[in-house]
Amino acid sequence: MADSSTQSITIGASPDRVAAVICDFPSYPEWTEAVRRAEVIEEYEDGYASQVRFTIDAGVLADEYVLAYEYAEDLSRVEWHLVAPSRMQKSQRGSYDIVGDPDGTCTVTYTLEVELSVGMLGMFRRKAEKMIMDTALKQLKRRVEESGAAQ
Repeated sequence: MADSSTQSITIGASPDRVAAVICDFPSYPEWTEAVRRAEVIEEYEDGYASQVRFTIDAGVLADEYVLAYEYAEDLSRVEWHLVAPSRMQKSQRGSYDIVGDPDGTCTVTYTLEVELSVGMLGMFRRKAEKMIMDTALKQLKRRVEESGAAQ
């Protein structure tokens, strides 16, 4: 069974703007280094993605997989899980929790739990998870703050 890892970052934007970037899956290849393609393959009635197919290439880790998404009504939480095992992953569960701060910024907490199909020592897996999460949060922050400056 996989352990979950959690990291947080403060972003200079409203929770609504952060949620809008997170939920804009087709744009992921524009701002995330590893995502080559993100295709919404199923939507809820409200237009939010219920399933997204990702193609990633992070050097030693290349994979294609489908994630199923669920959302809090106010978009303060976006969570997902792997629909079926992929070439590299047995399971994946994750979430973004978005909390507005009094100063107009927000804190985004990213939780990720991945069980790989290939063996990896726990120490290396945790280091890889930390690097993936750190990179993902920094890229999200940059995208949100740059898109806010353009508004």
